[in-house]
Amino acid sequence: MTTLAEAAARADELASAGDQKGLATLRQQWDEELEHAARHSDYRVRAVAYRAIAQFRFRQKIELIRRGLEDESPAARGSALIALEGLSRDHPGDVNGMRRQLEDIANSDPNLAVRRLAIVCLKNGSATRETILLLNGLAEDDELDGELRKTAKAVAGALTKKSRS
Repeated sequence: MTTLAEAAARADELASAGDQKGLATLRQQWDEELEHAARHSDYRVRAVAYRAIAQFRFRQKIELIRRGLEDESPAARGSALIALEGLSRDHPGDVNGMRRQLEDIANSDPNLAVRRLAIVCLKNGSATRETILLLNGLAEDDELDGELRKTAKAVAGALTKKSRS
């Protein structure tokens, strides 16, 4: 029996190969299972489900990712952010629609890795003044973790450059 993680890896292969028909068939087969996994009581199952959304290129499941950003588990929140980052590379509207939530996570999530992932997601959205100011503020805060500051500085720089072009 194939697991969701294995099916998601196969979906990623099909998408990379440009096999849209095969990907659509696989999505249809795993749609219900993915929904159930995203609501599972075990955070590890939820984390796999959120990551699978991106591997399946399941744009219709963006609301599941939004819910994943509010998950109690840092692992599940991180997986939701990884999925959002992947889906938003070609669709900045995904980040723009969740900007306030991403900014809150970047600014105050208790888990540093989750905060960094939220910052990385923000680079795929529009270059808004408020986001750049927030990121510059994080980058200049000497009391924050060095990696978080470095990530915030790099993304703020990328957004500033994007705003000028």
